Amino acid sequence: MKRSIPSVPQLYRNVRRWTEIVSVMSKYGLADWLSRFNIDFVTDLLRTSAGESQSQLTHNARIRLALSELGPTFIKFGQLLSTRPDLIGTDLADELEQLQSDTPKDDFDLVKQTIEEDLGRPLDEIFVEIDPDPIASASIGQVHCAKLKIGPDQAVHYFAPALPPTNQSTSGSLKGTTIIDVVVKVRHHGIQRTVDTDLDILSGLAQLASRLEDFKTYQPVSVVQEMSRTMRRELDFAREERNLHQFRSLLQNETGILIPKPIAELSSSRLITMQRITGTNLREMRESPPEGVEPAEIAKAGANLYLKMIFNHGFYHADPHPGNIVITDDGEIGLLDFGMVGRISERLREDIEAMLVAIVNQDVAMVTSLVKRVGSCPVNLDEAALSNEVADFVGQYSTQVVAHFDMSGALIDFVSIVRRYDISLPSEAMLLIKTLVTLEGTGRLLNPQFSLMEIMKPFQRMLVLKRMSPTRQLRKMRRFYLEVEQLVDNLPQRLSTILEQVQTGRFDVHLDHRRLGPTANRLVMGLMTSALFLGSALMLSSEVPPLLFPGKGPWGIQDLSLLGLAGCIVSIMMGLRLTWAIRKSGNLDESD
Repeated sequence: MKRSIPSVPQLYRNVRRWTEIVSVMSKYGLADWLSRFNIDFVTDLLRTSAGESQSQLTHNARIRLALSELGPTFIKFGQLLSTRPDLIGTDLADELEQLQSDTPKDDFDLVKQTIEEDLGRPLDEIFVEIDPDPIASASIGQVHCAKLKIGPDQAVHYFAPALPPTNQSTSGSLKGTTIIDVVVKVRHHGIQRTVDTDLDILSGLAQLASRLEDFKTYQPVSVVQEMSRTMRRELDFAREERNLHQFRSLLQNETGILIPKPIAELSSSRLITMQRITGTNLREMRESPPEGVEPAEIAKAGANLYLKMIFNHGFYHADPHPGNIVITDDGEIGLLDFGMVGRISERLREDIEAMLVAIVNQDVAMVTSLVKRVGSCPVNLDEAALSNEVADFVGQYSTQVVAHFDMSGALIDFVSIVRRYDISLPSEAMLLIKTLVTLEGTGRLLNPQFSLMEIMKPFQRMLVLKRMSPTRQLRKMRRFYLEVEQLVDNLPQRLSTILEQVQTGRFDVHLDHRRLGPTANRLVMGLMTSALFLGSALMLSSEVPPLLFPGKGPWGIQDLSLLGLAGCIVSIMMGLRLTWAIRKSGNLDESD
């Protein structure tokens, strides 16, 4: 049974955190009304932790700062929201992209405790050494460099197929053993409890927000549920370990790509140990690339790799920002952090492929139809206006030169159109759009002339051929057959259930009427006006007391019923009000 509002025990249990959240939200909303008075000495007192006056900040910036101050769960929540510009708008999504997930590091004693509890051995029996200072500390966990001692049989078991010797970082051997460099990613101590508490509170806030008209279009309950699933998946490092294994299997025949090999025996739901891949950061790559390595070629190779993951495998690394990509001295691309991955169902992939082909062919009707099929459309969708906007979009981008095609601009404009018409796209489609925008930005960091659309040209031809391939048609026929078979299997039972309900009198028909409220109001008010007028007329003709002008009055008026006269006046006013409302808007339950 769904709860309409947070339960009292839940509110009491989390009252301290609720108070903190309300306090921070109030803090970042104060400058809204104080800044209207232009009282500088007051508004200057409202400053961020960085010393910046809040009255000078935009509304979106204050949202970002509030989420940042509320801690890891809300930072991660904001980062996930930044992948849904179709719900929150591109401006707020761009602002939330700036959220930094750097969090205070845990004391090393807590890290040691987690490792020893999960692996069941003392730390010095597991690693030759481990750096107590993490190289990174994000919202979920922190990463430590370590050295692992393994024997020849373990080397084959742990790292087959192994990285080339230059990347194994073999630092020496002791009595037939090899010491290799690894990284250990450990979940923050107590983060599970913090996330559970914050997600409970976010769920309560979403349920309350869904009661307000201003927030209903953002679908707060479904958004929080989706984000909760994503965050709880990221808390489970065993899932990231499985992602690493799957990517290594899918890309095992690709050259020039390095994916860390996880060590299952030294991993758990709270920690993961994997090969360490070292190289040049992409931001440094453009300024001082390794000898013999061309940044433009790296950008092209990386884009090809991502497009293969997306369109060939339907499973891709969903966070290609510069911090998650390194280039080795041999010019190989190393991918890091597989906590966020994207999957595309076969049907969605077919729709995306069809949309790309339709845009190239300037088929506006097909693009509009696919947008409506992929997204969740509101009941009152203005299809003619949407079609006109799509026509402008297709006309603007289908004629651009491929070498200078602005893929990021096209995707952002597409999301803006979708948002304007309150069309909600699936989360997997929005994550793909976000990945492509980030990918193009990363490519242009290495090569200012980089064009993702130009890299996609061979894939567009491949998509056209794939749509015509007999194998694909057979697969679609097989899927259609399975769906028909399932329908045929379920149909007799469903019909039997309906007939049984009809026979026993338990068959109900539920009608969901829309926009009938104003019509019903007009009908009821019209009936009341008519009844009041007829009743007042009868009172006048029957001379119901009290009477006005008893006997003989002016202009021949006499024995006039006061109740009947008052009723006639009120009924005439109600009739005029009804006529005016119908003429103006047809609604009696809305203010004019």
